[in-house]
Amino acid sequence: MAHLNPSELAQRIKSGLLSFPVTHFDQELQFDEGRYREHLAWQSDFDVAGLFAAGGTGEGFSLTTAEMDRVVRVAVDEIGGKVPVIAPATGGTFSAIGHVRAAEEAGADGILLMPPYLTEADQEGLIEHVSAVCAATSLGVIVYSRANAVLTDRSVAILADRNPNLIGFKDGIGNIEQMTRIYARVGERLTYIGGLPTAETFALPLLQLGVSTYSSAMFNFVPEFALAFYRDVIAQDRTAVYEKLNDFVIPYLDIRDRVKGYGVSIIKGGLDAVGRDGGRVRPPLQNLTDADQFELSTLIKKIS
Repeated sequence: MAHLNPSELAQRIKSGLLSFPVTHFDQELQFDEGRYREHLAWQSDFDVAGLFAAGGTGEGFSLTTAEMDRVVRVAVDEIGGKVPVIAPATGGTFSAIGHVRAAEEAGADGILLMPPYLTEADQEGLIEHVSAVCAATSLGVIVYSRANAVLTDRSVAILADRNPNLIGFKDGIGNIEQMTRIYARVGERLTYIGGLPTAETFALPLLQLGVSTYSSAMFNFVPEFALAFYRDVIAQDRTAVYEKLNDFVIPYLDIRDRVKGYGVSIIKGGLDAVGRDGGRVRPPLQNLTDADQFELSTLIKKIS
């Protein structure tokens, strides 16, 4: 199966909403391929511009290297050619290079480069890290700026000049001045993706800063609502956006923010609420309490 080249992938992902599917586990917390395939097939039936396998919502941080490779291969086999599949690269430079080479062999269309684990790094080190990963693959690479790998406008400009296959910048910070500086310096050279938790709350203001799309975790369980929200954002329909924020997104955030790690657990709880069996999260995350699950289910019914 032919990969999308970096330019084709960049054009595709900026054209619509992005999906970050959960990874399903069985009762022993082992990868449940059958339920994962069923979920991907359902997600890909909607008008989605790209699917990020084993990302943050997909608990990629809890997967072994072998599991990550398997999840990516299953995603490519299930929906490859229908929806672009973007695979993760994580850890230190040499680990990330191993991930991108495995993803390319598996047939993925692109790479989401996560921050390195634990260690702090200065801008020059981050530039070398991202450049080494880009040089190791022919796939289009999206760099995720967050946590211990927050890139300045100067660094993003250097990386864009140095690496032709760097196609995207995913913002996990939400700093208005920083995004303004990056867009002013780099412009349309990159595709800009909103990557904050529950990106819907930031989608309208970030659109003005060149962030044309975002990763929607709630697309996992309320895809019609997520797509309608995205259309309202692109149309800059403030009335419709704030109506949906008040009706669902903000009350949803109130549940999510009660416990650290609920950002993933609430997505699987949402799938349970709509009868699609999200299953359990792996430690160190914890599942929703029964009371929070009931409140979430009640909230979802109001928009169904």
